[in-house]
Amino acid sequence: MFKVGDLAVYPAHGVGLIEAIEEKEIGGSTLVFYVMRILENDMKIMIPKNNTEAVGLRSIISAKDVERVYSILEEKDVKFTPQTWNRRYREYMERIKTGSIFDLAAVLRDLYILQMDKPLSFGEKKMLETAKTLLVKELSIARNKKEEEIERGIEEIFGIEEIQTESEPDMLLEMKTDI
Repeated sequence: MFKVGDLAVYPAHGVGLIEAIEEKEIGGSTLVFYVMRILENDMKIMIPKNNTEAVGLRSIISAKDVERVYSILEEKDVKFTPQTWNRRYREYMERIKTGSIFDLAAVLRDLYILQMDKPLSFGEKKMLETAKTLLVKELSIARNKKEEEIERGIEEIFGIEEIQTESEPDMLLEMKTDI
């Protein structure tokens, strides 16, 4: 399915480079593994070749799928069922672990919309950043654009602007309320 030098997506970890295909003897059986280095953090993962579907290893999305991702992000008419933050967190984590970029986009969208209504928990804030990082990396590769450009585009969808004040030299994010 993959060869050395291919880029692939490992669920919840992001885009990685297939650096090698190795055979290892485990429990008397010889197994073939993809050796993958995650681009975001240089973590190495060994994935059994015969288990790629089960773990959700997949190719980078196509141009057609990029458009679908942006359609999901732009959908603002989302209904939330009342639930505690930790139940919501578990639900979103399960969706991220599926490896589907469409689920990932929906989680990111939901968290952005939710934070306009009420403060996110610490875990939800981290999840929003993780989802954004995973999505930005893959979209930048799929569209052959810089990550900063993709991130700006996503922030524009949700009406986020960077503002600088004299009293606070760090960049602050301000949500527009006209969405």
